[in-house]
Amino acid sequence: MATGVAPVPASTASAAGAAGAAGPVWPAPGPAVRLGAAPFAGFALSAVLALALALRAPTGLAVLGLAAFGLLHNVLELRYVAGRFAAVLAGPLLRLLLALVTGIVLCRLLPPSRLSQSAEILLAYGLLAAACGYGLRGRPWPLAGSAVLLAGAGGASLAFPAYHFVVLAHLHNVVPLLFLAEWSRRLRRGRAAFLALQGAWVLLVPAVLLSGLLDGLLSRRPGGWTDRLAAAYTPPAWLTPEAGLRFLAVFAFLQTMHYVVWVWFLPRYAPEAAERFEARVPGLRGGRAWLLGAGAGVLLAVLFAVDYAQGRSLYAALASYHAYLEFPVLLTLVLGAGAPARTERSADGAEVKR
Repeated sequence: MATGVAPVPASTASAAGAAGAAGPVWPAPGPAVRLGAAPFAGFALSAVLALALALRAPTGLAVLGLAAFGLLHNVLELRYVAGRFAAVLAGPLLRLLLALVTGIVLCRLLPPSRLSQSAEILLAYGLLAAACGYGLRGRPWPLAGSAVLLAGAGGASLAFPAYHFVVLAHLHNVVPLLFLAEWSRRLRRGRAAFLALQGAWVLLVPAVLLSGLLDGLLSRRPGGWTDRLAAAYTPPAWLTPEAGLRFLAVFAFLQTMHYVVWVWFLPRYAPEAAERFEARVPGLRGGRAWLLGAGAGVLLAVLFAVDYAQGRSLYAALASYHAYLEFPVLLTLVLGAGAPARTERSADGAEVKR
C-alpha cells in the first residue's frame, strides 16, 4: 500500500489568495494512493462494532463517544478542511464565514430560547448564502435560483426550528461521505468498492435501523438521558418510544463512524492536508494539534462528569466552528464545479485542469 505524499508546494498561500479573485475551484485530487485491505477492514470492523454498541447501549455510546473524541475530532477536522480546501477558506470569504460562525457560537452560549434559535438559523443560512455568492459568481440565474431556494428553506426552518436542528444533527454525521468521495478521486483503483463501503455505513445501516428490522436487538431502557437524547434526535411528529430509540441508535452509530473518519482515516491517508494546514498555522505543527484536541477533550470530560448538561452546552458552542464551516465549503465546491475549468497545481507540482 503506497501512502507516500509529495512535498507541499510553497505557493499554497498565494494560490489560496488568487482563488478569491479568480473564483471557486476544486482542489487537485492529491497524491495517488493504492489502498490495501487494511482501510476496508478498518471501516467494516468499526461499523460492526459501532452498530453492536448502538443497538445495546445507544445512550452510553453517544455520551461517552462525545466525551472521548468530541473536541479531538473538532480539531482534526478543522485541520483537514483548512488544509485541503485552503483555496476556498481564504481571504474575505474566510473572514465572513468566521464572523457568521462566531455569531452562532454566541447564540449557543445564550440561554436557549426561540430568539436565540431563530438568530442561529438566520446566521446558518447566511453561511449558505455566502457560499452561493462565492460559488455562483458570474452566473446570475443560478444565483437567483439559489436565493429563492434558501429563502424558502430558511422560512421553513424558522417556522419549524425543532425539525431544523434534528436534521442538522443527523446531516452533520452524514457529511463525511462527501469528504470521503472527494478524497477518493486520488485512488488508482478500487474507488467504486471504497464508495460502496462508505455508502453502506452512511446510508444503508441507518435505513435498516429506522425500518425496525433490528428492533429485536435494540436495548429498551427508557428514562433519563435516553429519553432526552431520543427527543433531541427524532423529528417531533415521529417521537414515539420505538421511533425515538431507533433515531437515537442511528445518531450514536453515525457519530461513532464520524469519529472514525476524522480521527483515524483522513489523518492517516491524507497527511498532505495536515502539512498544508501547518504551513498556514505553524504553531500547530507535528503532534501539537493532537495534543490540543486531547487536552481540551480531557477538560471537557471532567466537565461532563461534573455537569453533563453544562458540558454539552459548552461543547455545542465550541463545535459550531467545525460543524458549520463544512457546509459552505462543500456547497462552494459543488457550485464551483460547474464553473469554467481552472488550473491548479497538484501536490507534486503538476498542473491539473479542474
